Amino acid sequence: EVQLVESGGGLVQAGGSLRLSCAASGFTFDGYGLGWFRQAPGKEREGVSCISSVGGRTFYINSVTGRFTISRDNAKNTVYLQMNNVNPEDKAVSYCFVRRWSRDYWGQGTQVTVSS
Repeated sequence: EVQLVESGGGLVQAGGSLRLSCAASGFTFDGYGLGWFRQAPGKEREGVSCISSVGGRTFYINSVTGRFTISRDNAKNTVYLQMNNVNPEDKAVSYCFVRRWSRDYWGQGTQVTVSS
């Protein structure tokens, strides 16, 4: 069974940093690309960043480019999202994502709250 468990969210001041982690199990981790999504209050869930199976390729949406860094440790079956210089627009529940055999899997989410 595929499981994704996020951690690392919390309250951070504007301009501060957080590192989100997603521990994965139930599939061959290094065979799949992974992504981070987020959902802000009253808004639709949006993709934020993704990383290829061996980490050589990454993608970011414009609003986080230069501030966020996605990475993965295939030995630990974990993907990370380093969030720097956060701003109030980054307040959201962040979710880890993987698509396996045409089926989408999500973690339970971790809350990121930004104080100004």
